[in-house]
Amino acid sequence: MKHDAIIIGAGPGGLASAILLAAQGLKVKIIERLPTVGGRTSAIEADGFRFDLGPTFFLYPRVLDEIFQAAGTSLAEEVPMVRLDPQYRILFGSGGKIDATPDIERMEREIAAIAPADAPGFRRFLKENRQKLACMEPCLGLPFLGWQDLAQTRLLKMLPMLRPHQSMDTYLGRFFRDPRIRLAFSFQSKYLGMSPFRCPSLFSILSFLEYEYGVFHPLGGCAAVTAAMARTAQRLGVEIVLDSPVEEVLFEGRRAVGVRTAAGVEKARAIVMNADFARSMHRLVPDGLRRRWSDRKIASKKFSCSTFMMYLGVEGAFDLPHHSIHIAADYARNLDEIERRHVLSDDPSFYVQNACVTDPSMAPAGCSTLYVLAPVTHQHPNVDWPRERERFRAKMLKQIEKAGFTDIERRIRFERIVTPADWDTQYDIHLGATFNLAHSLDQMLHLRPRNRFEDVDGIYLVGGGTHPGSGLPVIFESARISTRLLLADLGVKPVHFPSSGSGIVSAPMLNAPESILEAARSLP
Repeated sequence: MKHDAIIIGAGPGGLASAILLAAQGLKVKIIERLPTVGGRTSAIEADGFRFDLGPTFFLYPRVLDEIFQAAGTSLAEEVPMVRLDPQYRILFGSGGKIDATPDIERMEREIAAIAPADAPGFRRFLKENRQKLACMEPCLGLPFLGWQDLAQTRLLKMLPMLRPHQSMDTYLGRFFRDPRIRLAFSFQSKYLGMSPFRCPSLFSILSFLEYEYGVFHPLGGCAAVTAAMARTAQRLGVEIVLDSPVEEVLFEGRRAVGVRTAAGVEKARAIVMNADFARSMHRLVPDGLRRRWSDRKIASKKFSCSTFMMYLGVEGAFDLPHHSIHIAADYARNLDEIERRHVLSDDPSFYVQNACVTDPSMAPAGCSTLYVLAPVTHQHPNVDWPRERERFRAKMLKQIEKAGFTDIERRIRFERIVTPADWDTQYDIHLGATFNLAHSLDQMLHLRPRNRFEDVDGIYLVGGGTHPGSGLPVIFESARISTRLLLADLGVKPVHFPSSGSGIVSAPMLNAPESILEAARSLP
């Protein structure tokens, strides 16, 4: 039986693509290598504890809400969420802390407590980035299939505001003099796996999105979002096959016509690839068919950092924020050790999610989940993870005491560690680079692998490895771009297809503890 589209991978980009295509009446099949949906946005569940494997921040819900609306439902109907306040606590190794809040007056007071002269810059930052997002949003929905797309009048008009050759840190110097305050508004570059001293300034909209539209916790974790997407796709008739690695993409000449799995051959009019870009190219598409993205070219590209992960189910509770971010005293050195020297830091920055302070459903009664992440180098000969794993674990248990998570080791009831080597071998991520290709100027827009893959016919890319890039809202946008191209190529005129707009549709916000508990009890 021939499908209209086969989607390789049931990550957020693949699931969003399946919903959009099936909503237009196409026959769609998803084939996933792992035994669960979600990819990096899936869950780890054991002994009554539940952790998100990857993303824990849910931002800018409008894009996903529009995708759900195309399927006749909404994000509010599918996934209850809590808007966090404070959004997170930032602790500076060089001294001071900020409880980041979307309340403008409170946030000004937080800034003034450690850098009085910088407090007025917050409103100016919001105002300018509000304008920047309004300019950028339509362009984020464009496919950028060649350099000609850069010559569009509206994009050229944006350049003075975007300042593409400035780093985030340099740009933020226009608003904040204290380096700690600049870091508070630029650590989000780590969502892209980049340093704020190198990340292009246009990504200042990441921190703006948090303050303008909120940081959310989906009840049950971000994995609850991809689970809801899978259910929605299945209601539309999408077939999802799990635990079934694709062994090769089949071609007739330069056109992809199907895939082969252990179960046999599946034919399709189009292939949507949601697997890790570099790894899937190496394994699934013959090097001889790839001109622009040959194995040699991919090897020459810059890849993001990786992450060292600890998932700890612990006895007891912590009266600490949902999210805590600790920035090393010498952050520039920490980043240099990750990105250039490829060594492990003596004083690593880290992040801890204390989800049960918001969502008790994530752990058994009387217990908590702690999700600990330290940015580290991607796979490199300088770091032997089988040898370093236990030493770095011990270091991180000491590090998180700086955020108030003390006396942890004796309280651990469940533990799982994921190193860059595990991201590489268990999760099939090239070099264990969890944020994919770096988002440098020479690897953005048309210089990224394109949504309609340029090297062969019939393959469309979604996920962090294509335009617009990494991060859940951006990955959902990649699905919209790629599926629009696919539908046009198949001659299907979309009906009520969601497109980028300016209005924001809020996710449901639950603030009273009893409403949170009630919603959590209703989770599947």
